[in-house]
Amino acid sequence: MTTSKALLIIDMQKGSFIPQTPRFDTTGIVQRINQLSSLFRKSNFSVIYIQHDGTATNEFIPNTTEWEILDELEVTTQDIFINKYANDSFYNSNLQSKLIELDCNELFITGCATDFCVASTIQSALTKDYAITVVKDAHTTGDRPHLKANQIIEHYNWVWQHMIPTKGAIQVVDLKQIELS
Repeated sequence: MTTSKALLIIDMQKGSFIPQTPRFDTTGIVQRINQLSSLFRKSNFSVIYIQHDGTATNEFIPNTTEWEILDELEVTTQDIFINKYANDSFYNSNLQSKLIELDCNELFITGCATDFCVASTIQSALTKDYAITVVKDAHTTGDRPHLKANQIIEHYNWVWQHMIPTKGAIQVVDLKQIELS
């Protein structure tokens, strides 16, 4: 069986990276996502940018500055863009239909915020039987009232490593461990 892979880059938008909401290791996360997206493109696999559309709550409105992808991320014309409307990137979006169209059954997941949109998307993808690779050093979040961002990231990486897989599988690896074939 052939495996089609897709890289999901979740909510790496300007409005999520403002002084009021600092994110853990933003520069490093961006660099690793750029490395990974380059690797996916060279291997002829899909790079999918997922952008939160918060029109319903009057935030992250399409075509505004806060909705835009970070300037530091390398975007090409072959990349795919999907709007999402809740924490779960699959909820009421066309992500699932796009993945079916691409005949994709393996997802590599990166982005912001670890404890909200990244976590929700991973759990949703598991229920849809995707093979999932969480790139443990390519997702980020901010400090919360009771935990620092690096602790949240470490906690979720641990949780995902211990989740019960469905028909798909889930693994949590560093960028340097990823080989595409």
